[in-house]
Amino acid sequence: MRRLFWLAMGITIGALVVRKLSRAADKLTPGGIAGSIADGLRDVAEAIGDFGADIRAAAAEREAELRAGTGLDAPLPAGDQIRLPGRHGAHSADH
Repeated sequence: MRRLFWLAMGITIGALVVRKLSRAADKLTPGGIAGSIADGLRDVAEAIGDFGADIRAAAAEREAELRAGTGLDAPLPAGDQIRLPGRHGAHSADH
């Protein structure tokens, strides 16, 4: 009975080792390496896309702060409220 147990244990361990070695060997084939490189490039592209989105969001937020601080988004004055230098109301029409 003990021999049968150890035989089964040896077969199980052997199968697990062969399975692990097969996976490692598959990763070292040109197809496995290409798959690893493709996964890595996909991760890099995703990280670059996330970085770009963060930059765009920060730039939009900063632009809104600058516009609010400088008054660029304030409504334009009505036509009768505009005073140009050198012109004073109806007198400029006589010149």
